[in-house]
Amino acid sequence: MPMTDPLGDMLTRIRNGQQAKKDSVLSPASKLRANVLEVLQREGYIRGYSEDATGQHPALRIELKYFEGEPAIKHLARVSKPGRRIYSGSQELPVVRNGLGITIVSTPKGVLSDNEARTENVGGEVLAEVF
Repeated sequence: MPMTDPLGDMLTRIRNGQQAKKDSVLSPASKLRANVLEVLQREGYIRGYSEDATGQHPALRIELKYFEGEPAIKHLARVSKPGRRIYSGSQELPVVRNGLGITIVSTPKGVLSDNEARTENVGGEVLAEVF
């Protein structure tokens, strides 16, 4: 059965892995997932990610980050879903927790955090929010 929301699946794997105190989790590889992970790594929410070719299909190994035993990510939610896409202009991008969190946005200039999108003056599809 095909997966209807691959990005939502990856975010759920990250949430479940952190709840179970795992060091890393595996997710099937795609360019969109790798770009979202790049934003999470740049903003300091994960330690890193790498390609894992040990299985039959390429995968991404996501190294989770903890601070004093607590997950670095308190909240990770998908905003734009396959049944209801959410788009926002550069000036209307949502602010998460008064700027303490980030919104991940898919723009014509690539996948960016909300601060980067405002700096570049581009809007796009609001993929997820993190804090």
